[in-house]
Amino acid sequence: MIAAGIVYAFMESTLEGKAILTVLFLASIFSWSVMVTKFRYFGFCKRQNERFYDIFHEDREPLRIYEKNAYFEGSNIYDIYEAGATELCFQMLGSVEVDETFSSRLKTAEKITPSQLRAVQAAMERAVGESALRLESQMIVLSTAVSGAPFLGLLGTVWGVMDAFAGIAMAGNANLAAMAPGISGSLITTIISLLVAIPAMFGYNFLVTTMRSLLVQADNFAAEFSSEIEHRYVDFGTRDSRRS
Repeated sequence: MIAAGIVYAFMESTLEGKAILTVLFLASIFSWSVMVTKFRYFGFCKRQNERFYDIFHEDREPLRIYEKNAYFEGSNIYDIYEAGATELCFQMLGSVEVDETFSSRLKTAEKITPSQLRAVQAAMERAVGESALRLESQMIVLSTAVSGAPFLGLLGTVWGVMDAFAGIAMAGNANLAAMAPGISGSLITTIISLLVAIPAMFGYNFLVTTMRSLLVQADNFAAEFSSEIEHRYVDFGTRDSRRS
């Protein structure tokens, strides 16, 4: 019954209303596609972060994962670790190459200066920013669907009602049977717009909450890794003139 009513209303809508319904239909496809993709990506990212955390905390040597060339696809925390570890190796060893002599070179290398530590921290901050951009990508589609779909639906309804009343005025026949098809065809745009906006709103709110959690984890790990580097590899008694 509901489907039949929607089909009837669609058939009775104006050309402008059909155009708006087409736009809303496309917006629904894009928003659902983004939601499903983001749900899967964020879930995968959380699982990979947990795997990385477990391995990172198993070993007391912060650069062990880097030495083993381990890779955690989809983990934004690993990306931050890799950026910091790469910059640290460059500052300490003058090279980011990992070979059979890496461990021995690391043990005999001089500690870095505070200014070199700031370079490592800057590399991790850039990685955090890049991670935020990746997590936020395509979220504008959902926010646009949430805020824009109801306005499109309202536009279609107002336009359709205006055309319906104009048609009645020209025909000079103001009975309910003459008004019903036009009103029905105009209201369908509001209904469809809400069907687009409401799921997008719930999906957007859930994804934003998850994304914020991942970004907080990234910031916390960057601070933790920076502290580990500071305690193990920084000589605060060394002057920065060594690098000048």
